[in-house]
Amino acid sequence: MGTEQDLKNVVKERYARIAEQGKAENAASCCGATTPSNKVYNIMMDDYVGTEGYVEDADLGLGCGLPTQFAQIQKGDTVIDLGSGAGNDCFVARHETGVEGKVIGIDFTPAMIQKARKNAEKLGYNNVEFREGDIDDMPVNDNVADVIVSNCVLNLVPDKQKVIGEIFRVLKPGGHFSISDIVMVGELPEALREDAEMYAGCVAGAIQKEEYLQFIKDAGFQNITLQKEKPISIPDDILSKYLSDQDTAEFNNGGTGIFSITVYAEKAGAKTEKPKVKLADIQNQDACCAPGSGCC
Repeated sequence: MGTEQDLKNVVKERYARIAEQGKAENAASCCGATTPSNKVYNIMMDDYVGTEGYVEDADLGLGCGLPTQFAQIQKGDTVIDLGSGAGNDCFVARHETGVEGKVIGIDFTPAMIQKARKNAEKLGYNNVEFREGDIDDMPVNDNVADVIVSNCVLNLVPDKQKVIGEIFRVLKPGGHFSISDIVMVGELPEALREDAEMYAGCVAGAIQKEEYLQFIKDAGFQNITLQKEKPISIPDDILSKYLSDQDTAEFNNGGTGIFSITVYAEKAGAKTEKPKVKLADIQNQDACCAPGSGCC
């Protein structure tokens, strides 16, 4: 499929297009990037409806889990979301961290950054920001985040070890991450593995589950835990674009498994106690920044 930069360009082009699509279009395909299935159901994503902090306008149907549900975010935390898209997981995280915390979304697609910023402005969220950049070279200083989350994004990056190393660098001592992603057990057929659309669709870029977990261990993380695991099935009408009927049957009946996992791990060290924030200060902040207050 080309060089690492070629793959990044493919993903950036596909996700710029997705930024202009609706959730229904994205949910009918593999992470929104492949040819839509004629079976209208969600292939990978979990349902956010009922999740506190959920913003429907920011949900493009691109995820494969609910990492914020497992992330143990506390009031006042600084949270970073990798591959933040239109901002949905950032807004859910913001509900957990409160106005006294901070949420940073990182995405390398300018159209997604623009969409997320508009959503944050509409919501009046002054402690949520979006930075354009690669998650394998984050525009963030060392030891910044209490928690890192990500939803179906690491599989899109060619050098996953580098991303995991960046996560370790950016987390504070005692910090942790909860990441949902796609992994493999067994080998994909070559036609799927070599297709750019299937790469952008979160399938061809997935690596073996054990290799994925080993990368996390090798980076120095501890208390590595699988918080959730579910199988993913690709509909036959999508597979038929790449495989013959016989190959499709062999793929479906073989030993290959595609899974969504949510994995948790911690960076060693003692957590730094957060400064106490007075209720009056929070109330004053809200009052100052309220629309029409005239004091900002």
